[in-house]
Order: sequence, then C-alpha cells, then structure tokens
Amino acid sequence: MTEKKKILAIIGSASQNSANQKLVDNLISLTKNELVFTIYDELKTLPHFDPELSIGNPPKSIIELRDKIDKADGILICTPEYVFSIPSGLKNAIEWCISTTVFSDKPSGLITASASGLKGHEELQLIMKTAMAQFTDETTLLIQGVKGKINNQGQIIDSKTTDNLKKFANAFIALVKNTHQ
Repeated sequence: MTEKKKILAIIGSASQNSANQKLVDNLISLTKNELVFTIYDELKTLPHFDPELSIGNPPKSIIELRDKIDKADGILICTPEYVFSIPSGLKNAIEWCISTTVFSDKPSGLITASASGLKGHEELQLIMKTAMAQFTDETTLLIQGVKGKINNQGQIIDSKTTDNLKKFANAFIALVKNTHQ
C-alpha cells in the first residue's frame, strides 16, 4: 500500500459553514483512499501583506503558512468570488508567498464556487500561474450557482456537479501522484 499524499486545502471563504467548505468536505470523502487533507483556515488572522517584511523578516504566521505549503504534496484552493475577484484574505495569503518558491511546481487544484465565479476563477488561475503552481485544465473547476447545488447538510444535490467534482478529484489525484518534487 502506498502512502497517502498530503494536501493542504485553503478555503477562500470568510464565512463559517460556507459552500466552499462543504465542497472540500465532499472532495475529502471522494479521495480518502488516496489523499489526506489538512485544512488551512487561518486566512482571517494573517497580517496585511508588507513587501518590506516578506523577504527579510516575515511574521511567524507567514513562516508557518509557507512551511505548510512547502511540506504539502499538493495544494487545493477552493474559493468563492467576491466582487468579481478572489477574496482579499486569499489574495493576501498568496501575496505573502510570491517572494518565495513554495508554489513553484506545486501540484494544485483550483476550485471557484460562487454565484457566477467566472472572473474570480480566471483571476485565481492567473495568480497561481504567476506563482508557478502546477495545474491543468482538468485540475481547475468552476461551479456556478453553488448555493443551489449543495443542501444544508453539505450534500451535493446536482448530478452534473457531482460528476464534475469526481472528474476533478481523479485528475487532481493523478497530478499529485505523478509529480516529483
């Protein structure tokens, strides 16, 4: 039996019990035989990005975030779209990592789940491409109208979304397992 790959999941939503959290929970269930997830839920606690501190003297919370990303076999970002963009807390966290190589060639899965999500999804892909993360079309997923596709218990109630999440999960597992870091 091969060892499960370690995934750091970053949820971009600032809300407790968000649709994005529910999607990650579903993904964890789908991939439990292959992957083990750690949820990073400290976006709200990170200091505002300061380029003067980023390289020479980053805060302890930033060093810890970078270390978690660096040690993970893969990264999953699941986020809503806020005002046609990614949430500020998520962007802030990524900005703290740009002066490093923690995202370079890191197998990544990118999910945007929102009412529309189109602009935020495009932006997330552009930012992560700039950070040199490794992802494919198959390891990105846009779920529009997410609130109508997940019930209050966190179950996906839309069969197309279920199928798309399964395809995403399989592609993400393959990317993580086939990447040598």
